[in-house]
Amino acid sequence: MRRFLIPAAVVFALTPVAGALVHHTTTVQAQSANDNAGDVPIFVIPKPGPFSPERIAIPQSDYIAAWARSGHSDSASVSFSYWNEAGVIPPVCSVCHSGAGFRSFHGLDGSEPGLPAHPVPVGGVVDCETCHNTGLASIAEIALPSGVRHPVNAGEVPCMTCHQGRSAGATVGKAIEGKPDDTPDPALTFINPHYATAAAALLGGYGGSGYHYAGKTYSGRFLHARPVETCVSCHDPHSLQVAEETCLTCHASGTAADIRISRISFDGTGDLKKGIRHDIAENARRLKGMLEDYASKVAGVPMLYDGSHHPYFFTDANGDGVADQADGKPVPYNAWTPRLLKAAYNWKFVGSDKGIHVHNPHYALELLHDSTEDLAGPLGVDFSAFGLAR
Repeated sequence: MRRFLIPAAVVFALTPVAGALVHHTTTVQAQSANDNAGDVPIFVIPKPGPFSPERIAIPQSDYIAAWARSGHSDSASVSFSYWNEAGVIPPVCSVCHSGAGFRSFHGLDGSEPGLPAHPVPVGGVVDCETCHNTGLASIAEIALPSGVRHPVNAGEVPCMTCHQGRSAGATVGKAIEGKPDDTPDPALTFINPHYATAAAALLGGYGGSGYHYAGKTYSGRFLHARPVETCVSCHDPHSLQVAEETCLTCHASGTAADIRISRISFDGTGDLKKGIRHDIAENARRLKGMLEDYASKVAGVPMLYDGSHHPYFFTDANGDGVADQADGKPVPYNAWTPRLLKAAYNWKFVGSDKGIHVHNPHYALELLHDSTEDLAGPLGVDFSAFGLAR
């Protein structure tokens, strides 16, 4: 039997595993072909030098991997797949639900700025060019639904464009103008602030996204603290994860839901140990109950809320907890009064930003307080008994 010794070298044994070839690297004392009959064939090549493919980094690979795991890249999510059956995305929706639509809206693709001239094909997401297009530096301001034109820098343009909502307090004001506060009007329908309205919440009363009651003042942009003034101060721009260690710079906890920020009890419980999010949630719960009471006792038609179906508020005329049906579909609530619409809009606006306890807790509490106070009068409720702070 003939044997020969191979000096240290890179040796690959090609093993089929699940349809792939797996490379095993080792230094061996190889045998002749006859000695290896029936074994896995061994191929010997010289050392390739100081470089090998697995040691060559792909530029920006960490950022790409983080983005790929984020909601911005999830083409199967409702945010991007809602229009798949139609095959195209309407121009007004494409601005935020498609990278191509976003670039068209801002003229970053060479077109005139404004809504795309035609529907945009489905399949797009918030891609790299949405946030890294060099043309973003030329955009100096963003128009908000309230009519406010907000100055921005390049890094804020995508966030402020797509997280500002689709309606504002002014939208509600226009719809109810000249109508009696407590008279149902079939011409009124629910006005939805839209979803993920973080930028709108952040700008507060200055942005005017909530409905502002006459004679009241509202907190403006929540500047927080200098190191956390912008979206990417707290959110990783690729993974979108919150950098909880940033909170620890000033707060005892890195969990935003546990941070209090105030020594005032806004929900009337007097509990100052829980995070401010609990005060917002409790006041929102109370307001929702008053919306239902008002609908039944003042508007005269019971209301049912279903957050999974637009337009969310439905008629429940017999009060059995199930939406009335017509042609196999739930009947949208049809007894809106101006007072009910204002409060319902604010309640939905606060709930549309799951991080409002961080983005602008003061503004959220003010909207909930004033909406609850406004409903209390016609319901004959002693608002002061709630002990709410504003």
